[in-house]
Amino acid sequence: MSYPKSPQPEAPPQQMQPPPGQQMYPVVQPAQTGQPGQPGQPGQPGQPGQPIAMQPMPGQPGMPGMPGVPGGWMQQPQAPPNCPKGLEYLSMLDQVLIKQKVEGFEAFTGFETNNKYEILNSMGQRMYYAVEDTCCCTRNCCGKSRPWDIKILSNTKAELMHLSRPIRCSSCWCPCCLQKVTVEAPPGNVIGYVAQSWSLWKPRFAIQNAAEETVLRIKGPCCTLNICGDIEFDVMSADESAFVGRVTKQWSGVGKELFTDADNFGVSFPVDLDVSMKAVLLAGVFLIDFMFFEENEKKDHDLKKHGH
Repeated sequence: MSYPKSPQPEAPPQQMQPPPGQQMYPVVQPAQTGQPGQPGQPGQPGQPGQPIAMQPMPGQPGMPGMPGVPGGWMQQPQAPPNCPKGLEYLSMLDQVLIKQKVEGFEAFTGFETNNKYEILNSMGQRMYYAVEDTCCCTRNCCGKSRPWDIKILSNTKAELMHLSRPIRCSSCWCPCCLQKVTVEAPPGNVIGYVAQSWSLWKPRFAIQNAAEETVLRIKGPCCTLNICGDIEFDVMSADESAFVGRVTKQWSGVGKELFTDADNFGVSFPVDLDVSMKAVLLAGVFLIDFMFFEENEKKDHDLKKHGH
């Protein structure tokens, strides 16, 4: 599979492997005479084939050196070699969840507010908090086509990543000025781009490195509407010969889908994918959300009702 991989730390001594079909979770051994029980040693995080299963099971307390209690903030893992500051949270994962916060004022009035998101691991532990930074006039005049800046923040509100999208076209009739998002981590250090690719029918995007070389591609469905079901965008290698991962727009329920523009997404990728490209894929989720799912049904209904 041709994709850039993150450099892996030196592996520890070989641990006992579980029987086929079983996963190895951290367990506590019974205490022995004169010696307290020692926690079992899980597999090395970040190694291919052992992405999420090495995290504590739901309902169990966090283990030393492992992420914190489910529902809280993920503990900061050790950064792999050459990892941009702030991206170490992505280094040991093969999937990330993005949940947009429901804005009550926007849901009832149709008045567009700045989008806010929680970025979680598969245990529901927060890794980042994302906030849109645009002015009121831009949001409500330009709608989903508005230019935006999105700040990716830590639990201490320190800005770890910065995503910027200028105002550009998205139509196949304007191939020279299609959508593009610049990804910086930390802010000021460009690590890649998400660029819309020309396509007559299906959504297509290129995941590019800092030199604007295409590393991965995202291919969407012809129709981005699916009642009561998920909508999937496949992540492929640069030459589209190998499946690498998937971006999934998850069905959020009738009420949330009809009356708000708050969406839930999941993105999966190889655990050993280069951590910078994981961050650029994450940025691709925000672009996909704005282009295809940033519709406020309350506002649309009111406009049609008043004949606009």
